[in-house]
Amino acid sequence: MTEALALRDLGIDDLDALVQLYQHLNAGDVPPSDEAVSAVFAHPGLRHFGALDGGRLIASCNLAVIPNLTRGGLSYGVIENVVTHAGHRGQGHGQAVVRHAIHEAWKAGCYKVVLTTSRKDPAVWAFYERCGFDSADKRAFVIRRSV
Repeated sequence: MTEALALRDLGIDDLDALVQLYQHLNAGDVPPSDEAVSAVFAHPGLRHFGALDGGRLIASCNLAVIPNLTRGGLSYGVIENVVTHAGHRGQGHGQAVVRHAIHEAWKAGCYKVVLTTSRKDPAVWAFYERCGFDSADKRAFVIRRSV
């Protein structure tokens, strides 16, 4: 990891760079509509984090803080859309941005943070375990809407 790496919240001004970075997550995705962008960046409890190297966005994830009525009313966090630019993988940038999101979840009072991945690659699973996640703790189930 270079010393110039900066971790920060992303805002609407970072949208173009973020949409370009998402091509390294889901190549060919259709860019979001202006309405979707406005809704996402205005959503309370949802934050996007970026790792920038020399001002260039090279890794990102988002964190949703979900209010909760169990666990004494403590919120929980959900991390999604973890992506690192293909040319910058294996250098610690993805881990830095995920750990930053986890730190922010703890600051927000979350009692746990969950993350799911659709990747079947054991190297991806090992990456999340290096970030501190325990794949044996819970099981995730997913249902997708047919379009």
